[in-house]
Amino acid sequence: MTDRHEVIVHSGYRGLRYTDGRFDQVLEPGRYELPQRRFPQRRVPRVTIVPIDVRERELNIKGQEILTADKVAVRVNIITHFRVIDPQAAVEQVADYEARIYSDVQLAARRSLASMTLEAILTNRNQLSEDILRDVEGISARYGVQIIRADVKDLAFPGNLQEIMNRVLTAQRMAEAQMVEARTRAERDALEANTKAAALRLSAEADAEAKRIRADAEVDALRRLAAAAEAYAEHPALLRLRELETLGALGANAEARLYIGFDKHSDRLATE
Repeated sequence: MTDRHEVIVHSGYRGLRYTDGRFDQVLEPGRYELPQRRFPQRRVPRVTIVPIDVRERELNIKGQEILTADKVAVRVNIITHFRVIDPQAAVEQVADYEARIYSDVQLAARRSLASMTLEAILTNRNQLSEDILRDVEGISARYGVQIIRADVKDLAFPGNLQEIMNRVLTAQRMAEAQMVEARTRAERDALEANTKAAALRLSAEADAEAKRIRADAEVDALRRLAAAAEAYAEHPALLRLRELETLGALGANAEARLYIGFDKHSDRLATE
């Protein structure tokens, strides 16, 4: 670009314009003319345009073997998505911003994995990715790069450890399933016991209420009998009238038999 009379900055790029080695400005996509030497004796500034890709790109960090907090060697692959947001800083603050991204993400992964146990890594891989991104995004902003994602793609372990961990995870899942089943069974038994107790309580309350009603009825009947007996004692004619009413009712029944004693020394008169 330095020897041409014009340059084109394509879409998805920015051009850093340098005049005699000094930064001049950031060029947006478009066509730009460079100064030309029209007179041999006249000095013309030397202009250089450095294109910078500002599109989102991917950087794959492969095969990083890192020790966890419990001293287990883990090989991790990390996919990093990034974008240049300050072209001047990306060129002038570091010698190679892609190499710097690689080393920063690698170091962030080492710090994060060194603080986590193997079990925590296996059960919460998203947390590992979030820790790496949070650690590196502030650092990369200093040299004009935005880290968009830093996802842990693969985790590899020694062969025997992989088998052991698979067995451990299987045992954990079975234990969790059994715990859930036991909890469900206990809740079901408790519900059945509560339902049975409630039914027994309602039945006992109903029996007690029925007994109370019967007792009240018996007391009421006894009270009526006592009142009638008291009335008969005070007025014998009422008792005689009640006897006549009873005899009249029995006389209306053809199958009834009445035995009436007029005198204890006389013979009985039987009427059928």
